[in-house]
Amino acid sequence: MKPIITFILTLFCAFAVSAQNQEATDSLTRSLQEIVVTAKQPATKLVGNSLVSTIAGSNLQNAGNAFDVLQQLPMLSVEDDAVSVTGKGTPAIYIDGRPMRDYTELRSLKSSNIKTVELVLAPGAQYESTTNAVLKIITRKNFVQGLSASNETEIRAKRKWSVTNLLDFSYHNGKWELFGTGYYDHDNSVIKGSTINHLIYEGKPTSVGTTFNSSFPENSTFGKLGFNFSEGNQSLGAYYRFSYSHSNPFNQGTEWINSETPLERDISGEGNTRNHLVSVYYDNTFIDKYHLHFDGNFRNINSDKNNSTLYAANRLPDVNSTQHRNSYLWAGKLYVDFPMAGGNLTVGTQDSYTNTRLDYNMLNPEVGSYIPSSLTDAKQTSLAAFASWAKQFGNFSLSAGLRYEYVDYLFTVDGKKDNNVSRTDNSITPDISLGYFFNETSMLNLSYRMATVKPPYSQLTGGMSYAGEHEIEGGNPMLRDEKMHNVQLFGQWNDFILQVDYIRSLDTYAFVKELYPASSLQMLLHPVNVNVSELSTYLIWSRPIRRWVPEVTLGMAKPWMKLENDTYNKPIFSYSFQNSITLPHGFYISANVRGQGSGDMHTNRFAASWFVLDMSLRKTFFNKALAIKLTATDIFNTRNNDWSMDTYGILMNKYQSYDRRGITLSVQYQFQPKKSKYKGKAASEAEMNRL
Repeated sequence: MKPIITFILTLFCAFAVSAQNQEATDSLTRSLQEIVVTAKQPATKLVGNSLVSTIAGSNLQNAGNAFDVLQQLPMLSVEDDAVSVTGKGTPAIYIDGRPMRDYTELRSLKSSNIKTVELVLAPGAQYESTTNAVLKIITRKNFVQGLSASNETEIRAKRKWSVTNLLDFSYHNGKWELFGTGYYDHDNSVIKGSTINHLIYEGKPTSVGTTFNSSFPENSTFGKLGFNFSEGNQSLGAYYRFSYSHSNPFNQGTEWINSETPLERDISGEGNTRNHLVSVYYDNTFIDKYHLHFDGNFRNINSDKNNSTLYAANRLPDVNSTQHRNSYLWAGKLYVDFPMAGGNLTVGTQDSYTNTRLDYNMLNPEVGSYIPSSLTDAKQTSLAAFASWAKQFGNFSLSAGLRYEYVDYLFTVDGKKDNNVSRTDNSITPDISLGYFFNETSMLNLSYRMATVKPPYSQLTGGMSYAGEHEIEGGNPMLRDEKMHNVQLFGQWNDFILQVDYIRSLDTYAFVKELYPASSLQMLLHPVNVNVSELSTYLIWSRPIRRWVPEVTLGMAKPWMKLENDTYNKPIFSYSFQNSITLPHGFYISANVRGQGSGDMHTNRFAASWFVLDMSLRKTFFNKALAIKLTATDIFNTRNNDWSMDTYGILMNKYQSYDRRGITLSVQYQFQPKKSKYKGKAASEAEMNRL
């Protein structure tokens, strides 16, 4: 393994030295380069309750694509093409005011076409209650008449090989724009490890364990085709996207209880998912001050899944099951904003209808006695009205909002209504934010937000699945909606940004493991409602230094949670040190180090990972039309994925190793690149995520 590490570091150093040696000696060239990367304004500054980062004119405009930009910004992390916000989870992402429907949009968006990135950490009433953070990406206005196209091929070498190809095109001619995307991905990830459970069963100390060596090969593809029409102050557009994925997960391992000889087992499966999405929008500004916007969405997700557990030498009967899920979503959002009382008022409505049907069949009669086959159907009608108002009073800024939601939820099992789960809810959630502006580099903001957060449909299912001779996994259809109260303080002084966040969550959900009533030892892993409080604080420092932009983040998240007689209060301390360097002749280097200590997140205690290093090197050719990027992740293989859970008398320790360490080679070619003018937004972003 040491030769691989040495090769990676040597390769990066060689490229860096080569780039430095190629620096032009002309003093004017050097001065112009310094002007480009040295700005009077800070790279990231606090505006109200948002962190706004200016990308145009900074080092990050040479980073590559939007993923490369986001992973260098405060409070954001990118892993396996998934964006997350520290302490907030997955954000709702908007590009030029329209929702991002898949992460390939970030892959195809060049960093040089990004103007600003705004991270909203206290979303107002116009966003759905499940939205904990919003990421707004604004692109530069660089329209090109005619055809634009780009193609990117990426090869990943980890424990196994993976490959991705992304093709984008658009044709712009006056008022009309036609655009499309084609995508193919072959991904093959590997997880190795073991799980050990300790408990008292029938008055005796008992240990139940498993080992696993799992591979997850998956082939996925999608195609998208759409149009935009714009004339004067009005525009409209639509697109259709179809995606398909096929997976064949395979797990080779063992099961054991106490001192018995481990059972060898093979777990295999096959899954197929088909996803249809139609999105339409209409946008208009009339009488020079009234802005009207409408979004409509239809989505259908249809999936089939087969699972099979085979034991060596037929020591136990085979366990086979099938699952078919079909989900529909109809959603619409309409709002208008206009000046009022010296500020700006936005009023609107957001409505959706969702239907999810799950048909689960257990084909083993013995296991079916405690994991029965079932047909569940969940239907939800959601109606919401919202209003928000914002105004500037000298150095003060004020915004306030109110959201009303009506939800009718019907849950049936085998055609019979479950009155314990079906319910009708009405909720009113307010938000308010007050800021004070001292000067260009000093400001303060205090905000309060209340939200009703609905659990995802995958956790509301009443079905259970076979996870081993002594283990069951399932959802919980009786989960209640979470009531969240969030108080947040933001401050900026010169190059320092401070965030302090206190969240009180009533009836959020956490996973627990407990004994399940059956004729033999059975443990059930499923979610339950819990109350959690958390205080988090993060201190960020960043300052561009000529071609180098360093950024340091120090954080702490302290939870308070109790489940029966057990407490989960251990804080998690974290840090990150991000570096981006722009060199002459199209070279760009990033080197990021991050780590965190051991601590609790709900019922899970995560192990420490104190030093995780990622690096990337990018070089452009032919006036930036061609870009080649080499990325190395988790270079020293120090990422720790172990965690434990201690609930209801069962202590579970999970030791696992992901294939995070690897090398990725990306080659991208662009022909007359330009940004899309699609202005559609999410009619019901939260409901799509819950599906």
